[in-house]
Amino acid sequence: MNNAIFKYDLPKNEPILSYLPCSPEREALENEIKRLSSEVMEIPLIIGGKEVRTGKKGKVVMPHNHGHVLAEYHMAGPEETQLAIEAALKAHEYWSQVSWVERLSITLKVAELISKKYRATLNAATMLGQGKNVYQAEIDAACETIDFLRFNAHYISEIYNQQPISETGTINRLEYRPLEGFIFTVSPFNFTAIASNLNMAPVLMGNTVVWKPASTALLSNYILMQIYKEAGVPDGVINFIPGKGSAIGNVVFNHPMLAGIHFTGSTVTFNTFWKAVSNNIGKYRSYPKLVGETGGKDFIFMHPSANVNEAVIAAVRGAFEYQGQKCSAASRAYIPQSVWPEFKTKLQGILHELNMGEPTDYETFVNAVIDEASFDNIMSYIEKAKESDKAEIVAGGKGDKSKGYFVEPTVIVTSDPHFITMEEEIFGPVLTIYVYPDEKFEETLELCDQTSPYALTGAIFSADREALNTACRILRYSAGNFYFNDKPTGAVVGQQPFGGARASGTNDKAGGPFNLIRWTSPRTIKENLNPPTDYRYPYMTNARCGE
Repeated sequence: MNNAIFKYDLPKNEPILSYLPCSPEREALENEIKRLSSEVMEIPLIIGGKEVRTGKKGKVVMPHNHGHVLAEYHMAGPEETQLAIEAALKAHEYWSQVSWVERLSITLKVAELISKKYRATLNAATMLGQGKNVYQAEIDAACETIDFLRFNAHYISEIYNQQPISETGTINRLEYRPLEGFIFTVSPFNFTAIASNLNMAPVLMGNTVVWKPASTALLSNYILMQIYKEAGVPDGVINFIPGKGSAIGNVVFNHPMLAGIHFTGSTVTFNTFWKAVSNNIGKYRSYPKLVGETGGKDFIFMHPSANVNEAVIAAVRGAFEYQGQKCSAASRAYIPQSVWPEFKTKLQGILHELNMGEPTDYETFVNAVIDEASFDNIMSYIEKAKESDKAEIVAGGKGDKSKGYFVEPTVIVTSDPHFITMEEEIFGPVLTIYVYPDEKFEETLELCDQTSPYALTGAIFSADREALNTACRILRYSAGNFYFNDKPTGAVVGQQPFGGARASGTNDKAGGPFNLIRWTSPRTIKENLNPPTDYRYPYMTNARCGE
């Protein structure tokens, strides 16, 4: 046994591959796209390492061609949920005692398998099942997933080495125990990396989980489960149970050993979870830890001094990459009156050039939104703008769901800074712009801060340093991730730990040590090397001074 103190140094971010014509990565990706497109995968539940088939099935389809079925999945009910909880609790007895060095080693094995052996497979599944183009899939399913795993391996070594001081005669140490019970993880459709991190972050810290994945991301998520098994994650540590949230949640929230929830999704859903935990608080052995990253109404704020072209590019990329289906996507913008004509002309010109189509077409910038419910919701907001005398659509505004769920990149200009599309999260390719008088810069910053209940991401564009500082001060609580002269989306693990407050979540910063600490229950251990033999303290003596 090597008794050396182990430390995993700060890694570098995973390089983004280019997928240029004739490149090895492009050839590998296209082979996997063909393979996954030509079969219908059967996705079972995985409970305690065993495949479970309930016979109650759902379908995974391509968003850009919803007639094409990629997979059929079995759905969990209350009975399977209970079995998953029992499997997680049983695995906890073993996994919580495993050396953190061994847990870290398995984590790094997962990262290595994704980086090399399964990169093309995971990217292809994300493109076909979640509607991402090749670049969006690469930075998500490959690079960000790998970065979460490797950087967390570094952060755990830093956390565990944080120890209290010991004075002469005592030894003090801090034990970072996993939580007592199981973690319920609920992942969204839009990021394969988030689906992985929601599970692997608690697992790295010695916890076991019951995972309810989004039905529209099951192809990539099931492949993740296969990778975990190959890397050596023991049976029962991660239990994979697709299904309806209500059927699963009723069992989970009533179980006394619920120790925590790791969630990314809508604010409404997270609020429902919070209320369910509150209503059952007397049932739990411990107070469950709730970690959630939820909605956003993210903004771009332009100062009159800003470079117009830079702000326009940020608006296009920030609002329309991955069809605006990012909680960090730019959804509202505040543009000075003096530069609005130039900004509008350049924005319309770029949007006129954008290609919309299938994610497997390397020339497309915008692809289909995830499903029919999302399509209908997005189009309902566009219709509200068309019907209002306070709004004008200056680009896009059309949708077509006959073959795939396609919504044109849409820009709305409103005279009302509190128009519905300025305040409510849409989660689609819709950007609403409010044109403000140049002289009301600070007043409009205050308006930006007060308009939305969310506080996830935001950006300020300015060539004036004082204006940047002013915006940073006034918008201090408006965004957990704030950008100077950059789009408000695209946080990188290890560089911009991600998360927001207010209605955007608990701001526990995925991609940093803060999130990992949430999955521990520290125990302080003191050893006295010279225990006292008399109950009396020295001051209790009867002796007088000088005697």
